[in-house]
Amino acid sequence: MNYIHRHILSHPRYVRMFEWGKALSITGAAQILVQASGLLCGILIIRLLPVKEYAFYTIANTMLGTMTVLADGGISSGVMAQGGKVWKDKDELGKVLATGLDLRRKFAIGSLLITIPILTFLLWRQGADIWMIVLIVLTLIPAFFAALSDSILGIVSKLHQDIKPLQYNQVKVGVFRLILSACFVWVFPFTFIALLASGIPRIYGNLQMKKIASKFSESNSKPTLEYRQNILRIVKKMMPGAIYYCISGQITIWLISFLGSTDSIAKVGALGRFSMLLSVFTVLFGTLVTPRFARMQEDKISLLKKFATIQILLIFLCTLFCGLIYLFPQPALWLLGNKFSGLHVELTLSVVSSSLSLMSGVFFGLSSSRGWPTHPAILITGNVLSVAAGILLFDLTSLRGALWFNIFISTYPVIIHSLNFYYKIFRK
Repeated sequence: MNYIHRHILSHPRYVRMFEWGKALSITGAAQILVQASGLLCGILIIRLLPVKEYAFYTIANTMLGTMTVLADGGISSGVMAQGGKVWKDKDELGKVLATGLDLRRKFAIGSLLITIPILTFLLWRQGADIWMIVLIVLTLIPAFFAALSDSILGIVSKLHQDIKPLQYNQVKVGVFRLILSACFVWVFPFTFIALLASGIPRIYGNLQMKKIASKFSESNSKPTLEYRQNILRIVKKMMPGAIYYCISGQITIWLISFLGSTDSIAKVGALGRFSMLLSVFTVLFGTLVTPRFARMQEDKISLLKKFATIQILLIFLCTLFCGLIYLFPQPALWLLGNKFSGLHVELTLSVVSSSLSLMSGVFFGLSSSRGWPTHPAILITGNVLSVAAGILLFDLTSLRGALWFNIFISTYPVIIHSLNFYYKIFRK
């Protein structure tokens, strides 16, 4: 009996299942804490900030995402692709990391020059005073620079599947942010205070990430021309799509900021908070699945089966989540407070849109990790046509119309990223 037991425990399939179970339990438990603290922090900010201030907060957070995407432009995917080839070599992985961080810093300057004027205009359009705009911009920049490097530094731990320190750091950052928000936003209900309470923990977490990454990569490595060229080769493929994503991915907030009222902006931002629950899946896939997918051998059948399995699993999870929100909207709306009660349909539409964005991001990340990003011309052309059709079909001055518009334009990337992978794999 003991022999049979030992034989089962040593079986490769059991070992693989045990490893996945352990990784999922660590990552899942940590993400429950991270997302719980993030959701509580978001709900706290929604309830404490006046509607107008929360509209400013939504615009600023949207622009922070745009800044980060522009400053990346595909660099993190390039680092993942290059790091997946040399992940066992500490010196080489350090060079890949140093090259990626150096490129990120240079891209950040251009990102700030583009986004700060747009942020200023949108805030002014919604009635923000000059002093408020200046404070929002100044408090947003620290969070931006922290975001520049933490996603790249995390690649090292993901490639080595050293998940526990990575997750522990995220939990500390989440709890730290919740405490700061509770202490300061309660007393000073302003957008720039909420942004500062979010930025300081991210800076702390960034410093810890550097220590975690140094276990597997040489921290004193210098950027190299070879890795720079290899990463930029992927960036050239992805940058046009990243630029367009900055427009199309946030177009609902942008359009409402320009055409709608502060009330509509605040409602979109508040409803979007429940999309944070989907971030658990985003992190699980980004931490456990994509790095392993990047490390897989060039076996067409294995890659095809793995991608199809991930697709089916993700579609099932998103459908389940949307169904639960549709059937039981009241608890979610109760958390938001009386200012946002009665938005049953709008909540479901917001979650469906976020689910499509999640699927699009995962499918694109899997393809990019193999160095096969969707061609920008195909992505942009289809998205432009979707946006043009959506503007004609939906009333963008209403909240419900804007949410339907977002679902409409989010569908195309899901389809095209999936088709892109199947085309690339069958062409090999």
